[in-house]
Amino acid sequence: MNPIDLSSWFAGIPAGNELLWCIMLALNFLAILVVYRRFGRIGLYAWVPISVIIANIQVVKTVELFGLTASLGNIVYATSFLATDILSENYGKRDAGKAVWIGFISLAALTVFMNLALFFKPSPIDFAQESMANLYSLLPRIALGSFVAYGVSQAHDVWAYALMKQRRPDGRWIWIRNNVSTMISQAIDSIIFVTIAFVGIVPIEEFWELIITTYVLKWIVAAADTPLVYLAARWMRKGRIPEDS
Repeated sequence: MNPIDLSSWFAGIPAGNELLWCIMLALNFLAILVVYRRFGRIGLYAWVPISVIIANIQVVKTVELFGLTASLGNIVYATSFLATDILSENYGKRDAGKAVWIGFISLAALTVFMNLALFFKPSPIDFAQESMANLYSLLPRIALGSFVAYGVSQAHDVWAYALMKQRRPDGRWIWIRNNVSTMISQAIDSIIFVTIAFVGIVPIEEFWELIITTYVLKWIVAAADTPLVYLAARWMRKGRIPEDS
């Protein structure tokens, strides 16, 4: 019997950016589980602004993923939907809505304070002004796209999840409400954000690529995070999540 040539099995597995993307996905999932298990709903409230701020910094960088042009920030931003879905499942619509507002405030603070920092006259020994200007001069447009996309898509996600949970309040069909609410919301988010943030800045072909790849990557994250919603619900039922202090 000839030995199996495993190298041929893995020959088509992408490396480079794709491998880093998978690592980033795993680390984001691990982080959100840690903060929820350690701090309960407060941890999820904290994770939402963390994810929104990181995503709106990473999104200005475009990369090649799986042969397509994509913007970074898709993974960490998608975990904000995971956080609100866990909040909706374990605590209700009101708590999920509160997390959305925290995300709004954090994004507003990032935009205002970082752009205000650019108006300060730098010292002769300063080395950060140019880099900060390159990064945050685009931020108002990115932030506007994020505000509109985030508000509309998250409002839809919280509403749709709560509506489907009302029909099955016994804890079943979590995977349906998690995937349906998030995937539709992510489509809304991707179209609105890329249109506001990048139309007229990138070529039309790359513009459509950004919409498609942004949605597909968020769709993958949404499908992959379903077990985490189940795990969070199980931790809640078994009393393993700390109560608010």
